[in-house]
Amino acid sequence: MGLFVGQKDTRSELQERIANDLREKAKASVAKDAEIDGSKDIKYLEGTKQTTTLAWAWMLIFFMAIGVVVLFLMQGR
Repeated sequence: MGLFVGQKDTRSELQERIANDLREKAKASVAKDAEIDGSKDIKYLEGTKQTTTLAWAWMLIFFMAIGVVVLFLMQGR
């Protein structure tokens, strides 16, 4: 067991001020980020389009390709 005698915080006044400034900046950035609700940030959706009616065809092609790979691997046995 150790005995802690006369242990005190050795932070200097400058370190305390820097730590307080960083804490305040972190609080300010969190408060600023909380204001974003998504309706104002919708710009990333510009230029995109919804899935077309051919989505089923792409799914069929995908599953057929997987089937071909499986058959190819089973043939090697």
